[in-house]
Parts: sequence; structure tokens; C-alpha cells
Amino acid sequence: MIDVVGIRKLGGYVLAIEFSNGAIGTRDFSFVRQKTEPMAEPLKDPACFARVIVHDGAPTWPNGYDWDPIALHDEMQAEGLLKRVDAAE
Repeated sequence: MIDVVGIRKLGGYVLAIEFSNGAIGTRDFSFVRQKTEPMAEPLKDPACFARVIVHDGAPTWPNGYDWDPIALHDEMQAEGLLKRVDAAE
């Protein structure tokens, strides 16, 4: 099981994400502005998007919208957005 263990907001819709397996990466979520489902609507507001937290291992927003951490990890890995960090770094 892979969880998100840390999120850092880098501005706009860009987040730095740390996973429980030691992988880290940066992802631009600006594509969320194109989503049409009702739960995603509030995320189109940059101020709302910036209120992301980690809850139960998933990126989660105040309205309850969350992102599956395994799917997020796999997508970021497939796009070459992840790197491993040694504990000594």
C-alpha cells in the first residue's frame, strides 16, 4: 500500500508530493480546472485548491474530494515525475 505522507504547495495548481515508499515528485494539477463533476467544481478556485491536506494517506480538500494515492503514484511514475529519496538525504 502506498500513501501520501506529505504535500507542499508550490503555487497555483502545483504540488510537491511525498509518498510512503520514499518517492517524491512535483505534479501540476491545473487540469483539474477542466473537470466537470460537482465535487471538483470548488477546486477550480485556486484558493480552495490550496487548502489541500493529507487525510488517511490521500490528498484531500475541504469539500471531501480526495485523490487515490496509489493511482496518483502510478500516474506520476508513468509520467517520469517521481524520484526516490534516501533516508540519509
